[in-house]
Amino acid sequence: MSEPVPTIAELQAQYRRLLERLEANEREFRRLGRAVWRVQEDERRQLARELHDGIGQNLTALKHRLAQIAGELGPGQKALRARMETAITLCSGALEDTRQLSRLLRPPILDDLGLAPALQWLGRSVGEGSGVAVVVEIGELPALGGELQTLLFRVAQEALNNVAKHAQAGSVLLRLVAQQGELQLQVIDDGTGFDADAARGSGIGGMSERRRLHGGRVELRSAPGHGTRLREVVPLADG
Repeated sequence: MSEPVPTIAELQAQYRRLLERLEANEREFRRLGRAVWRVQEDERRQLARELHDGIGQNLTALKHRLAQIAGELGPGQKALRARMETAITLCSGALEDTRQLSRLLRPPILDDLGLAPALQWLGRSVGEGSGVAVVVEIGELPALGGELQTLLFRVAQEALNNVAKHAQAGSVLLRLVAQQGELQLQVIDDGTGFDADAARGSGIGGMSERRRLHGGRVELRSAPGHGTRLREVVPLADG
């Protein structure tokens, strides 16, 4: 005995139930994915604080103690004074490296002042470290949630670091604007460019999964010898 053929209405009902399950699964996937990213950012924040307040303060105290000892050396102890000055210089370098690592892990300015000042700081930091002229333009922004601010900061951080390391650019523009219910982050450089199709196939860096969790999309235009234009778009309603 053959099974009854389902009616159009029954098939439509099954289709709707399937869509509902898929949408519920997608929402749960996003919730879990965002939870993972929040844990990672919390770990970054904690490690940055420990570097700054722990190792950083210890290095500061050590530097001051070495300087104090060097100041107590007599005129006939020039060789020892020179070694102490070398030690102080090494300590100063380690202290600056620790502070820089702390800021890169999770810059306090992002939590204290928000996205716009953090992007301005990022532009100055990358520019000073690489010699690339970084211009930052930020339009008027609405109030943004912490996760959305972190996402855009990490995208900008990855993009600017890539420009500094690989693009051989003289200048780069970082622009962030809000329009038509979306946030648009653009990074435009005048560097050597690359094969954009190959980059799309590789997921365009390490932010692709995080971008998808926020409903974002990326547009990339580049060609060898013609610079690169990256445009990140994230819906405001998702933040």
